[in-house]
Amino acid sequence: MPNLVGPVPDERSALLAFLDRQRVALRATLDGLTEEQARATPSASSLSLAGLLRHVIRTERRWVVAGLAGRPLPGLWPIEGWGEVEFAPTEADTVPALLDAYEAAAKETAEIVAGVEDLGQACAAPECAHWSARWVLHHLIEETARHAGHADIIRESLDGATGLDQRA
Repeated sequence: MPNLVGPVPDERSALLAFLDRQRVALRATLDGLTEEQARATPSASSLSLAGLLRHVIRTERRWVVAGLAGRPLPGLWPIEGWGEVEFAPTEADTVPALLDAYEAAAKETAEIVAGVEDLGQACAAPECAHWSARWVLHHLIEETARHAGHADIIRESLDGATGLDQRA
């Protein structure tokens, strides 16, 4: 079945595969849209597809690069002005740029997670040390799935399609 994660050999592979499945669902909601449609806020909330993708990219990089790997992320970590800018796409946040950034974030996540010896290991950033690599991956799956659902509703409000329609 095309919308299910296939058999995986271990927990790490399973977590990354389920995260990637949700990424595919989120990316699909942008297929065939104009820049104007990607920035539109057709529902009762102020969320747009471009804004959701911007947020998910920033969230994944904060948790994995800054939190798990403990690498500096100027402008993303520590979080400043989160509520004001997180879901607001900038001029540079075009659909192609966001999709490229999301692909780069996914690759970066896979590389960092591959280097984690034990998924029970704590995050390297002191602010996140009470969370494990396993917890971070579960949280990213949860976060990405939540926003993929939001994105489906926004897409359906725009033109009647959903991410599932785009993947068919």
